[in-house]
Amino acid sequence: MSTVTYSVPNISCGHCVHTIQTEVADLAGVKSVKADVTTKKVEIVFEMPATEEKIKALMAEINYPVAA
Repeated sequence: MSTVTYSVPNISCGHCVHTIQTEVADLAGVKSVKADVTTKKVEIVFEMPATEEKIKALMAEINYPVAA
């Protein structure tokens, strides 16, 4: 099991948080997703078949790209 925390500058409201949590949670292997509008951070706990690459690709696809 792995845990990553990403900075996501596009988080600006509760709807953003809900969208991220809902979409990322649907990715196979993702165990939990916690997005925070105040810190603009997203913590994701996952295992295979999910990978950081797949998570980052999904985040970009839903218009919440991870900061470099």
